[in-house]
Amino acid sequence: MQLSYPIILQFKLIQVVLHLLQTFKTFQLTALEQGMPNIAMDTSPPPTPPSRAPEDDERRFKTITSPCEWVEDYHPCGYHPYRVIRKLGEGSYSTVWLARDQRNNRYVALKILVAEISASTTELRILHHIAQVAPVEGARYIKELLDKFEHRGPNGTHKCLAFEPMGPSVNAMVEELPQFKPCKWEMKVRYPPQMAKAILKQSLEALAFLHGNDIAHGDFQPGNMLFARNMETRLISPPCAKVDGKEDKWAPRYLCVAQPLAPFTYCGEGFKIKFSDMGGGHVFFTDPPAKPVTPCGLRAPELVLTGALYKTLDIWSFGCLIFELVTGQPLFCISGSDDFEDDDYLLDLTAQLGALPDELFQHWKTSSTVLSGGVAEGEEPLMLEMASMEDMFDQAGPDLDEEEARKLKALIRRMLPYDPAKRLTCGNSA
Repeated sequence: MQLSYPIILQFKLIQVVLHLLQTFKTFQLTALEQGMPNIAMDTSPPPTPPSRAPEDDERRFKTITSPCEWVEDYHPCGYHPYRVIRKLGEGSYSTVWLARDQRNNRYVALKILVAEISASTTELRILHHIAQVAPVEGARYIKELLDKFEHRGPNGTHKCLAFEPMGPSVNAMVEELPQFKPCKWEMKVRYPPQMAKAILKQSLEALAFLHGNDIAHGDFQPGNMLFARNMETRLISPPCAKVDGKEDKWAPRYLCVAQPLAPFTYCGEGFKIKFSDMGGGHVFFTDPPAKPVTPCGLRAPELVLTGALYKTLDIWSFGCLIFELVTGQPLFCISGSDDFEDDDYLLDLTAQLGALPDELFQHWKTSSTVLSGGVAEGEEPLMLEMASMEDMFDQAGPDLDEEEARKLKALIRRMLPYDPAKRLTCGNSA
């Protein structure tokens, strides 16, 4: 017996069927967007391409005529071994990024040098030298180089160095300590004595290792001493908008705000630090840097006045570091412009450590202008009384007893003689 439905019911039935079909299509699209398996399509993954350049019959893509990398190079062991997560920092000659090494399942810090830096950098040469003469000890004291490669970009070819990721520098980490959160105006932001001693001890051991292998760091400063870390976090990326509203060929579409790994850094008992940035380093008496990279306030006076490099160059910087870590303030505060930076430093130097010896003073070409410029003939220049290193130390009120303070001031003095030959060495500083 054939059933017949009223026309209105047939119409409603057709509407239901159409609605079900539309719902099914919507489900398919949602599944695709969310990475869910599509029940109406083949669910088997594509075959993994070989870890080499493909033969003609193995190519996976249509030919692309645009001037870019060969798309077939996106295969295992090809492009994209690193996935960038966030920016860690930047300097005059590089930017540093936290990335995931997807081949070895580990985090790395990618240091991308500006294109003008030569292919064979000083830093690479020093790190290779350390790896040859003392690889185990080197990994203990120096940030470890894990990989190197080159990246071709719109501004040239960039040398890229992959290091073990580290936490903030000694310079920055002090502000992250819990006792300074929130920071108040009257607070003296400096490391507790035990932390300062541990940092200095590890720094001295690292310097002794370098000097024992005939290597000068050349840029020994708190900014190049990094805390060990644990890790992961989010990205902040402000867009780069051009004035004319057009796209720029050479700049990225956005910049990333530096986010050091302070929240993932261990600074409790037994914390570790390592040296970084060996770009200013050199093997003693061979291949010295063309110009000093040490901040002016940490440079030995002979480096400022004559450019001479001695084995005790780093010891001078270490003496300044002791003062800074214990008191919470730099020994020499250089506030002038770049044009007068050396003069400001030398004025501070002579006020706090005493007059320069004649053999150094004769190289201070602008001394007459700085010391007596603008003084009428026959008149004496106005001499302002300035605090010595010891006075500044005491005024800072470090958390030390009287005997500890006396010994520390004497130790700093023994690291800061004007004669490089009379300075302590790493061996007799311990």
